[in-house]
Amino acid sequence: MPWSRIISGIVAIALALFATLLGGWYFTVMIAVVVFLGQEEYFNLVRARGIAPAAKTTMFVSLALLVICTLDGNLADAVMPIAGTFICFYLLFQPKMATIADISASIMGLFYVGYLPSYWVRLRSLGSVAVSNLPLGGYWPTIWTDILDQRNIALLPQGLRATVLTFLCIWAADIGAYTIGKFFGKTRLSDISPKKTVEGAVFGISASVAVGLAGAYYLHWPRPLYTGLALGLLIGIASLLGDLIESVLKRDAGVKDSGQLIPGHGGILDRTDSYIFTAPLVYYFLTLLLPLIADR
Repeated sequence: MPWSRIISGIVAIALALFATLLGGWYFTVMIAVVVFLGQEEYFNLVRARGIAPAAKTTMFVSLALLVICTLDGNLADAVMPIAGTFICFYLLFQPKMATIADISASIMGLFYVGYLPSYWVRLRSLGSVAVSNLPLGGYWPTIWTDILDQRNIALLPQGLRATVLTFLCIWAADIGAYTIGKFFGKTRLSDISPKKTVEGAVFGISASVAVGLAGAYYLHWPRPLYTGLALGLLIGIASLLGDLIESVLKRDAGVKDSGQLIPGHGGILDRTDSYIFTAPLVYYFLTLLLPLIADR
């Protein structure tokens, strides 16, 4: 593995964990940067197919959506259809008549690289207002042993615990699938991505489940065997789905990588595709399913 890939990966993980720890607007800014760069890459893929999307308008409303999520996550779902309507309205009054592909690609850009990633902001904000101790809604542990001592883990914001656990499950799934697929994979998973194997996919999901189970026990979730298993499966499958969807986009556009921004890794979408579908599932798992299990 090239050193550029290793170093850039370590730097990216360190920045992500630092912004996640701070939360608040600091975390929103990190997600906004990822969304902006990811949408640039997405629209470049779209343009490679001769499509003319409303790129700038979609980027603007996507960033506005992140701001709204930070202020009040409940408003984001109401803003989504309004944002889609605004994009369609913009395309209707262009000098060149918009095509079905132009409209579809624009709305897909809003949903895929705008709305879905906004759930990371909602996920991290869970329980954060009550413990915020920095400007701009940020958080910094007053006692660093809170992070390591299982007895004090409940003192950390729920969103911080959930976001870090989700990251760990995704990393376990990615590393497990890559390692086993590279050295032991023999059965091709799909023609969409020829390098992916059934063996790698199964081990990647299993690794996510293992981390999910460990996290459920460590965080004292109700019925940890079932909740940890469910969370690990959700994240493992969603991570794989995100990877395959991005492969479809690149294959259709006729490119190997979505960009060349990150040395040794390709573009932003190449590194964040596993994260796109996971945050909404984890958010609703925590806010809808987990409370129901706890009440039983």
